[in-house]
Amino acid sequence: MRKLTYFVACSIDGFIGDPNGDATSMFAYLDEEFLGYLGSTWPETVAVQGREQLGLKDAENLHFDTVIQGRASYQLALDMGVTSPYGHLREYVASRSLGPSKDPNVTVIEDDLVGRIRELKAEESDLGIWLCGGSQVAGELLDEIDELVIKTYPQVYGAGMPMFGAGFAVTDFALEGIRTFGNGVLVRTYARKR
Repeated sequence: MRKLTYFVACSIDGFIGDPNGDATSMFAYLDEEFLGYLGSTWPETVAVQGREQLGLKDAENLHFDTVIQGRASYQLALDMGVTSPYGHLREYVASRSLGPSKDPNVTVIEDDLVGRIRELKAEESDLGIWLCGGSQVAGELLDEIDELVIKTYPQVYGAGMPMFGAGFAVTDFALEGIRTFGNGVLVRTYARKR
């Protein structure tokens, strides 16, 4: 069974974006040390434009061969004229309003998101599935998430888009590791407690 990993950036207080979903303030922490770590450890999580700039165009996927994201996350790429922001992965977008994708590398999931994720998890592959973002998508898939990799930036938002847009439910995860960086960023890895 393949793992579904929510690999996400957030503020100290657990927001993945401001009330409108904007997280560009976190870009200030993308320094040489942190970008080097992302490029060497998680190269498949760097979007197409960044891969070229960081010399990762032909980098091998180390953890994932599939990405799922919500409509709002995908819209950021569409607004820049990019229809396949993670062309080195199979791309899925959860959206009830987008309609069929015009890009052959992108599949839109309009309904039964949990069922489709379960099908993807049941595929034979050494690589997992990356949940890229979307507070509502993460909330809907909480019971399917096997691992959390949280890039915590040293900022407090006070309000905004939470990591999980869902109702109250306690779900336990076990801390597996913490990586710290000179700029104050932490990368915490958790596995779901079974």
